[in-house]
Amino acid sequence: MLWFVFRDPAKRAEMGQALSHASPAWLLAGIFCYGLTEVLSGIRWQLLLRVQGISLSWTRVFLLTLVGVFFNFFIPGGTGGDVVKIFYLLKETPGQRSLALLSVLVDRIAGVLGLALLAAGLIAARWSWLTSVPETERYVWPAIIIFVFTVGGIHFSWVITRRGLVHKLPPRFPGRDKLAELARAYTLYGRAWGASLLAIAISIAAHVSFFGVFYCAARALAHDDLRLPTFGELSTIMPVVNVLSAMPVSLGGLGVREGLFQVFLSQLCGVREAVAVLISSTGYFLTFFWGLVGGVVYLFYRPSEHARLREIRSEVATLEHAVAEEEVAMEIAREEKP
Repeated sequence: MLWFVFRDPAKRAEMGQALSHASPAWLLAGIFCYGLTEVLSGIRWQLLLRVQGISLSWTRVFLLTLVGVFFNFFIPGGTGGDVVKIFYLLKETPGQRSLALLSVLVDRIAGVLGLALLAAGLIAARWSWLTSVPETERYVWPAIIIFVFTVGGIHFSWVITRRGLVHKLPPRFPGRDKLAELARAYTLYGRAWGASLLAIAISIAAHVSFFGVFYCAARALAHDDLRLPTFGELSTIMPVVNVLSAMPVSLGGLGVREGLFQVFLSQLCGVREAVAVLISSTGYFLTFFWGLVGGVVYLFYRPSEHARLREIRSEVATLEHAVAEEEVAMEIAREEKP
């Protein structure tokens, strides 16, 4: 995808010309917007940690958040950094490992629900515009299907949790451990519905701030009569771009995001293709700045010796299975109780 969008020499020359006029002030604003996104993410996670009585300093929360950002850039998909974040969180909370694990899971669910709610409102409000050309409509429908299946899956897991049916699933049922994890999370966080709703509200604010990164990237390239997208146009496009570029087919969505920006901005906003690609790449590198900060944090973050990614995945998977088995055992005990 990167080769496809950058293969044209004329397009590369146009990108270079646009980049030569880039405004440092708007680039700094974009860096600030993504920093605000991660600050909001840290506040949301701290809120969920405190609901379960886990005491972790704000400094540690933000440092772990940045470590997660760093690994998100190098592990395919949009949640690769969560595994590493969980691993080091477990080192910080040795007596509350299960609760710490579930806080990250609920943090991710709050983020997904926040994006789904925001996407539903934005897409519905500008549906005619978003699907006005076949080139964009072909991408809108897959994004909607992914949103529906994701939210539907969350709802399905909640239903079987409410009915105590997880333990009736065969041990080899695909996703049984994850469903059991979700059941435990719903049980714990369902009692704190106020905090859970606040976490979703914070997620919406964080996503809007993330959209602002790419708006700042666009504004940084403004010169002469160059056509650029408005914040409203970008905000409508971004949920579709985010959900499709989060598919585990590239590192940090590279290539996929550029291709989608090229299609949507050129077809719907009249932005030249080269500029559309450059907006995407500039926005990516504004976020990558914080990934580099997270990499530096990781180098100096020493709750324990650094482990190989394979060992990190193994330890987290072992704990996830243990939490799932604990939830299954609790369901069986409740069913057998006279």
